[in-house]
Amino acid sequence: MPVSNEELRERLLQERAYLLEQVARLGEYEHRVTGYGNHMADDATETFEQAKEISLQRGEATLLQLVEHALQKFDLGTYGICEACGAPIDRARLKAVPYALYCLDCQRQIEQRR
Repeated sequence: MPVSNEELRERLLQERAYLLEQVARLGEYEHRVTGYGNHMADDATETFEQAKEISLQRGEATLLQLVEHALQKFDLGTYGICEACGAPIDRARLKAVPYALYCLDCQRQIEQRR
């Protein structure tokens, strides 16, 4: 069954709320100080966990930017249009990845260039 723009917009809004919460939660690790434990192994574990959380936060922040961009496209009336070729993005793709910027053909070409 095709998904409506209203359903896609609602999914994006829910995703934005979730990501805002995640970025804030993960941001707490960025300001913690490590290296003051009683044992070097404990400090190393804490440093590793801190680096992992910061990496996760950056990934979530990037995803949040994509969601925000998709919501802006709704406001501009350009949601669901490939940013590379201007063709409509397949509804099944938008259902799976509501913040998709490109149609499948353009996405493949972009990934092949990397």
